[in-house]
Amino acid sequence: MTRSRPPLALVLPAAAAAVIAVTPIWYLVDRSFERGWAEVADELWRKRTLDLVLRSLGLTLAVTVGCVVIGLAAAWLVVRSDLPGRRILRVAFTLPLAIPSYLSAFAWISWRPGLAGFTGATLVLTLVSYPYVMLPAMAALSRLDPAHDDVARSLGKSRLHVLLRLTLPQIRTSIAAGALLVALYVLSDFGAVAAMRYEAFTWVIYGAYRAGFNPSRAAILATVLVLLALVLVLAESSARGRASARVGSGAARISTPVRLGRATPLAYIFSAAVLVPALAFPLWRISVWVRTYVSTAIDTAELFDALQSTLFLAALAAVATVLLAFPTGVLAARSNSRIARALERSTYVAHSLPGIVVAISLVYVGVRLLRPIYLEVPLLILGYMVLFLPLAVGAVRNSVEQSPVRMEEVARSLGSRPGAVLRRVTAPLALPGIGVGAALVLLTTMKELPVTLVLRPTGTETLATRLWRYTSVSDYANAGPYALALVLFAAVPTALLSAPSLSGGAKGSQS
Repeated sequence: MTRSRPPLALVLPAAAAAVIAVTPIWYLVDRSFERGWAEVADELWRKRTLDLVLRSLGLTLAVTVGCVVIGLAAAWLVVRSDLPGRRILRVAFTLPLAIPSYLSAFAWISWRPGLAGFTGATLVLTLVSYPYVMLPAMAALSRLDPAHDDVARSLGKSRLHVLLRLTLPQIRTSIAAGALLVALYVLSDFGAVAAMRYEAFTWVIYGAYRAGFNPSRAAILATVLVLLALVLVLAESSARGRASARVGSGAARISTPVRLGRATPLAYIFSAAVLVPALAFPLWRISVWVRTYVSTAIDTAELFDALQSTLFLAALAAVATVLLAFPTGVLAARSNSRIARALERSTYVAHSLPGIVVAISLVYVGVRLLRPIYLEVPLLILGYMVLFLPLAVGAVRNSVEQSPVRMEEVARSLGSRPGAVLRRVTAPLALPGIGVGAALVLLTTMKELPVTLVLRPTGTETLATRLWRYTSVSDYANAGPYALALVLFAAVPTALLSAPSLSGGAKGSQS
């Protein structure tokens, strides 16, 4: 990284991205203080608020720890071991990302209603979120030079010692990045906690907004959620430190897979223990819904329209979000100035907010400032950009960090202007990260629910909105085809994320 003043060609568009990212804060501040400071203080000092903080943090901690354990184990198996079939497992371990949390929750709760509560919410959120740790860990492990391990082994160190004292410290930045995204996702998730009837911040905030009689309370609670997110972002920055650099010149040699030997059956047991509940079970429940209610007539035209709208909106969101994120990602990778760090961190603010809060805040902005696009596609795309900007920023940032800065320095020394260097050198080198960011935004947009419900143009339906409409009233007959279509089409960008050619950028996608 460089400590020189960042160029305006990056700062100005990154500042525009920051303004878009913090748009919900305007609404929250205005609504929180409409009844004065006394109302805010009274709400914050209630025991109920403290209970919500503890419940949400407890859920976040449990899910994050579970995701780190599962994600690291899965990444090591598919990257470092000689486990037969690990290429297939690489894709299979990634596929739970294609299953929305609310769909997985409905699958479990329709089978075992007794799972409702903390246990069910932890189970579902862990199963759908562990790939956020696994993907960056895979990318980091694949880049490590095995010479370091060989030296440690030659000094008599055990494989466990090498793993704990050498390998894990080298990939701690990736672990911290993945853990941060999991934590923010858990704080912002509404579908799983609502289906599991677990009173976390998001469910209470949604209830306050839906009731309508006390929007100030909902805004105050959402502001507390933002503060919790900022604490997590600062903690991740401290844990991230600096990425470890390989010592010496030349290319790192290809690592020799670790022989599992008698531990091979245990590896398969672990894989089954993860993939059966995370992937096979929801797919089985969807098939049950479809087969049990086979007599129900499926409106194919309605299904096709929802699919078409889903793909169209997701593609627009992916392109727009990546374009907006690119300057911020490059700035974060090439400058450690205060302004660069502030602009990058600002993109995480809305990522912890429930989608319903982001949606209501954009309704507020749309009515006051953007009335020509209110309840039109541009405002909906803006909502997606606010929610998913961190995914693209992190992907671009880490892809640029992995590319040699000397190539940009050579281009500048030959007289190229900063804009030309950015366009001709930096952008091509960051293509893996751009691809990962686009795939992640495409995937998450296809599954997104609250923002789509509130901001979509009148008459527009997506697979997610149709699915929610039917599952919320336990109409699994009509929900089955939409659930199946959503999972199948979301599996395409999910499978791309596991491709080795893109894994270099996957690390950043979780930051």
